[in-house]
Amino acid sequence: MVSFEMNDRKKIGLGLTGFGIFFSCLGIVFFFDKGLLAMGNILFFSGVTLTIGFKPTMQFFMKRQNYKGTISFSLGFFCVIIGWPIVGMLLEGYGFIVLFSGFWPTLAVFLQKIPVLGWLFQQPYIRSESGAIVQYEIM
Repeated sequence: MVSFEMNDRKKIGLGLTGFGIFFSCLGIVFFFDKGLLAMGNILFFSGVTLTIGFKPTMQFFMKRQNYKGTISFSLGFFCVIIGWPIVGMLLEGYGFIVLFSGFWPTLAVFLQKIPVLGWLFQQPYIRSESGAIVQYEIM
């Protein structure tokens, strides 16, 4: 059975992940500021590692079907660190989509259950597009 208890390590990890997302968004708003983007990347990755653990993080990134996303995300991370923020963020974005593409159907179901947003995501056009995404992921 999966344990959903919140210990201090997971709380710190979620905080670091949140700050990583915040600094990344701030870096994009300030026209791809490389310092903020690099700090956001480091905080995000360390937060995810603390939240789910070192071994599960390594297992996730080293899965055979995740190699393309891992390589793209890593190259983007490296490009941001060396000072090429636009190229780095493009590579990271692609890697993020490839890595977390298996979670889109779960996210779609979650969004449909939110009270106000759920109505929007249950409209025929949105449902057909999310169905196309699910079909694409299954293939």
